[in-house]
Amino acid sequence: MIISENAVVIKQRANKVVYRDGDRIIKVFNDVKPASDVFNEALNTARVAEAGIRVSEPLEVSQVENGDHAGSWALANRYVPGKSLYSAWMDNPDGFDGYLGQLIGLQLEVQGFRAPLLNRQKDKLNRMISNTRGIIDATTRYDLHIRVEGMQEDESVCHGDLIPSNVIVGDDGQLYLCDWAHVTAGLPEVDAAMTYLLFSIKHPDNAELYLKRYCERADVARQAILRWMPVIAAAELSRGRKRNEEFLKSWVDVYGGE
Repeated sequence: MIISENAVVIKQRANKVVYRDGDRIIKVFNDVKPASDVFNEALNTARVAEAGIRVSEPLEVSQVENGDHAGSWALANRYVPGKSLYSAWMDNPDGFDGYLGQLIGLQLEVQGFRAPLLNRQKDKLNRMISNTRGIIDATTRYDLHIRVEGMQEDESVCHGDLIPSNVIVGDDGQLYLCDWAHVTAGLPEVDAAMTYLLFSIKHPDNAELYLKRYCERADVARQAILRWMPVIAAAELSRGRKRNEEFLKSWVDVYGGE
């Protein structure tokens, strides 16, 4: 993959740099990112697109051939003209209630699709809980695995990272979801629990409102989502995000008090 000299950085994280390069959005990953993870994200995106969900279509997965990122794996998707829901919210903080409604409406729309070829949510959660050795004790891990094994079977599309910055408000008036690295086929309540956790970390003042509105729109009990919080928090701990470790452990400890 060639990144042009006119490419503009639009996002930078510890593990990736995202460029706008003409009609492409290019995510360039650091040198420890396995190629299989990059190909898997492209495959996930293709599968949800085939299910009928609006996405920024994948164009190419390859190693960068030029510049500072030469040799790094990159994923190119088609650029969708518009702005992120997060940017719209920051530009108009008083309009948050409407933006939250859009986010939840999109989440429920996506959860209404079925994509049985995606990775199973249950399998992914079990793997992530197993990877918390040294962080969560064996007894708690065992209890969490039992809870996951008792999960109701479902093939709903669960984005797994649905937050305002991953939603694009297109110039065509449509909403598009990006970053499909964590999508699974599974239970919508677990997906909602992940969004609630991410709101609690990134936008804590709005987390409870998200949970309230989601429960109202989905006609689901608050308890049906909160019961998955220890599992979701354990899964996040497996990513090694030290900054939020104590907060996530506090959610896992809730389970021990039941």
